[in-house]
Amino acid sequence: MKQMTPQLNLLTELCSIPTAPFAEHRVLDWIDHFAAANQMRLSKDRFGNRLLEIGPASSRPRLVFVAHTDHPGMVAEGMLDRTTLRARFHGGVLSSFVVGSKVRFFADNEEVAGHITRVTRTSDRADFPAEVAVRVAAPVAAGSVGMFDQGTGRTKSGRFYSRVCDDLAGAAAVLAAMQRVQRRKLRTSVCALLTRAEEEGFIGAIAAVKDKSLLRANDRLISVECSAVQPYARQGNGVILRVGDRISIFNSAFSYWISQQCEALAKEDRSFTWQRSLMPGGACEGTVFDINGYCSAAMCVPLGNYHNMNRATGKIGPEYIDLNDWKNEVKAFVRLAEHAHEVDMTFASLRARLDKRFKGLKKLLR
Repeated sequence: MKQMTPQLNLLTELCSIPTAPFAEHRVLDWIDHFAAANQMRLSKDRFGNRLLEIGPASSRPRLVFVAHTDHPGMVAEGMLDRTTLRARFHGGVLSSFVVGSKVRFFADNEEVAGHITRVTRTSDRADFPAEVAVRVAAPVAAGSVGMFDQGTGRTKSGRFYSRVCDDLAGAAAVLAAMQRVQRRKLRTSVCALLTRAEEEGFIGAIAAVKDKSLLRANDRLISVECSAVQPYARQGNGVILRVGDRISIFNSAFSYWISQQCEALAKEDRSFTWQRSLMPGGACEGTVFDINGYCSAAMCVPLGNYHNMNRATGKIGPEYIDLNDWKNEVKAFVRLAEHAHEVDMTFASLRARLDKRFKGLKKLLR
């Protein structure tokens, strides 16, 4: 059996941890241990968001990668009778996919399998469940995390499958990159902001903006996501510089600087591939930071079976990403971390190139 690399082991381990909006405690505990084991500076706000930091502590603008720690799922409310559980449902999964799906609840060291028999919706979430009834094999304690029963992280034919890629695979890419550069001589601080309850409308990111204990006004933030595959942004074509989501367009100068770094990396490393695209299949935390005045950009990998919805079958399935896309994402993050002190927000190189061309051809305007 082929042994996994430390980088792939990190991805597999993190994407195998049960999580749901407002019930991310297992992931957050793992992050706390990761920070301690890797001697990264760790801060928390009163809402449970985490900030991991490496590099010199100074007032210079920091590069902050942002990823969320939740995924659409359930939180047990209590048993209705001996075999029926009532649970809150959080996240954007269409009800038509949810009814009849197999699920698994996690309480302490126990796992209880079941299937959803009924969904209840609310007026402001007409297409999504707000509550579910679950037929379970054994009683489930209130507060237990429930997820679609689609298995833990594994690889097959160049793809990585799991009950959750969005966004624990994004968090894993950030942490893998920070792990690689933390012993190098960085000239500015590099951080990972790991947020809660993104799937219920960016609740953790909004909390971080309002609380201000983890973020600084001059931070440069990159929202990291797994974003639904688009016809023009396919799996296998590399990590994506996401210029916008379905709501907003991100900082042009910062995005351009990232594109320049990706182009330079592609010249140095022929195995590195990347794309530049608008990804309107959903919204991301980059929008929260953008509308609140932060310098905001975004990167992602294309995601199959977004929110576990297999559109071809109309049933729930495992999320999946292309493994090389993810590896290229880690490479890109390493490059950005190493060059974060060089961020140019003036378009200097682009203006110089355009001015040179104008100087050579302006005579033809006469």
